[in-house]
Formats: sequence, C-alpha cells, structure tokens
Amino acid sequence: MATQAKPQAEKGGERHRKTRIGVVVSDKMDKTVVVEVARRIKHAVYGKFLKRRERYQAHDENNESKVGDQVMIEETRPMSRHKRWRVKSTLKKAVET
Repeated sequence: MATQAKPQAEKGGERHRKTRIGVVVSDKMDKTVVVEVARRIKHAVYGKFLKRRERYQAHDENNESKVGDQVMIEETRPMSRHKRWRVKSTLKKAVET
C-alpha cells in the first residue's frame, strides 16, 4: 500500500492560517503593535450577549500601524516570547484630529 503525499505539499502552497480583525490599541514598541479583537458571545443559560476581547501582539515590520487603525492580523511562526501574529493589512486608518 503506497502512501500518497498531500496535494497541498506538492503544490508548495501555504497552509490555511487564522486571521483576526481588530483595532490597534498600542504602537509604542518598535515593530510591534497590540491589537484588540472584540467578539460577542451568547450566554448559555440567560441568552444575554456578552462582549469578550482578546489582545494580541502583532509584528508590524515598517511601523505603519497607528493607534485606532483597524487591521487584519494573521497567525505566523513565533517571533518572540509573545508575538505569534503578523499585521497582514490595514483596513481603515484612524481619524486624525
């Protein structure tokens, strides 16, 4: 019985990576931004919708993202102790005053 290689490995394509959309809440570090991703869940018993948030440290190679920008981040290899995400694109720029 011959084992077959996965088609994705033959093509040399990237595997599916998780993506999240969130808002930059801190850009004080060099090449790193903190992105807050908010979601709503429904309480199992009472049915009330609750807000939940997670904060990710994401790699921003060119320091382009500023506080208030809406960005898309994608999962990547570990880059440091806390960074496992990379800024993929900026969806909306923050309103400057």
